[in-house]
Amino acid sequence: MQLLALLIGVILLLILIIRFKINTFVSLIITSVVTAILLGMPLTKIPTSIETGIGSGLGELSLVFGFGAMLGRLVADAGGAHTIASTLIEKFGRKRLQIAIMLASFIIGLALFFEVGMILLVPIVFAIAVEAEVPVLYLGISMAAALSVTHGFLPPHPAPVAISAALNANDGKVLLFGIVVAIPAAYIAGPLFTKLAQKFAPYAFKQKGSLSSFGEMKKPEPGQEPGFGISVLTSLFPVILMAITTIYKMTVDGGNTPKNPSMLDSIISLIGDPAIAMLISLLFAMWSMGWHRNRATKDIMATLEDAVKSIAMLLLVIGGGSGFKQVLIDGGIGNEVAKIFVHSSLSPLLLGWIVAVILRVALGSATVASLTAAGIVAPLMTQAGVDPA
Repeated sequence: MQLLALLIGVILLLILIIRFKINTFVSLIITSVVTAILLGMPLTKIPTSIETGIGSGLGELSLVFGFGAMLGRLVADAGGAHTIASTLIEKFGRKRLQIAIMLASFIIGLALFFEVGMILLVPIVFAIAVEAEVPVLYLGISMAAALSVTHGFLPPHPAPVAISAALNANDGKVLLFGIVVAIPAAYIAGPLFTKLAQKFAPYAFKQKGSLSSFGEMKKPEPGQEPGFGISVLTSLFPVILMAITTIYKMTVDGGNTPKNPSMLDSIISLIGDPAIAMLISLLFAMWSMGWHRNRATKDIMATLEDAVKSIAMLLLVIGGGSGFKQVLIDGGIGNEVAKIFVHSSLSPLLLGWIVAVILRVALGSATVASLTAAGIVAPLMTQAGVDPA
């Protein structure tokens, strides 16, 4: 019954958005309510479940997303995105742009959460697509693939860290195995898949891409753009801060949080928090792309306000998606999937992968999908003699 309710919910969501052109956020909330009723949730608990999902989804993300949009807009308005785009095109050539985007996204994804990396890279990828006169999907698929594999396979991302603890796996081995799998996976799901997709869905690649999605972009006077080095440094400042924290924790603290952290431990941990890292990076961007370039504070603040306006509806859509996810979790979808496979004779490796795929598609959360799958295969690990890493 739960799986039927999920199917009906997904179909309803698609019909509302595609057929009736209902706003995506409104469609998600309507679908959440209908699905919750079909799942048999008490009517009085439905609003609470949706509100909890929206709150948890937009808690830290609203800060990270907001600061990230402001930082990206400052870089774009100053001409930094154009500088990065034109330089990459010149160095790698149009034929190898996908590889360049994939490698850059993979490196950024090592230290940044998926959402943060996406926020930083999307304006740059759009700018490169416009400059190189290629469809945005041509580059966007490679970017998303690289960010996805780092998010799903590599510590310190939430899912691999959580399942390492659940299965008592060595974090170092998980990272090593993850990198070995992630690199070919990113290439297959990125540049290689793009070639296949272009053959089967050529219409999807007709859109050349436009930065208008991010609001009106200001064009600096010729010769007034910032240099490539300062543009890259500003864009990757959050990556640098989080990388410092990650390396410090893995080398100095052995990958574990100390019980009695020193002042240095606390400071390093603070600057590596996504919200704080984005705040520090935004302040640096206000200097490097603003005051340092003799821009008035009033103009800089106007840029920040415009950036927030351009992502307001996107934040609501993310919140609505989180509300729908919470309804599915509270309605017992995860448990229902677990019941189907709990007595299966499949290999723990294959079983864990199948359950994780189904839940990832159904719920959208890599962490929830991974933890649920780990709970199912954990008892089978020792019996099968499979290395938990």
